[in-house]
Amino acid sequence: MGAFVISKRFNDEYKFVFTSRKGKIIFTSLSYELNFECQEDIEKLKEDIVSADFLKFKTSGGKFFFKLMFRGSHFATSRKYTTALMLEKGVKEIVLYASKAEILDFSVDQFVFDDW
Repeated sequence: MGAFVISKRFNDEYKFVFTSRKGKIIFTSLSYELNFECQEDIEKLKEDIVSADFLKFKTSGGKFFFKLMFRGSHFATSRKYTTALMLEKGVKEIVLYASKAEILDFSVDQFVFDDW
């Protein structure tokens, strides 16, 4: 099963990626100013993944990618795939597993050290 992984960008905005069962990034979200906005959008996507649209593109270099459109807005962009078949497998993984995927939040400091 895949996972949504929340992290911080270098500019202190938040983003999430959806990873495959094998841990490979399938898509990366747009930026969010606040962590809870990121979490809310993940939950909305999980609840209604069947309404998402996948616009497919081919780069000038021959790679394939998609833009995930959700509720009429650009939501995320996929990684680049070498073949159209691999792109289709990525889309299929999202449709099958996104609703059941766990959310991992790595945007907060994981460790708190007291004075020793």
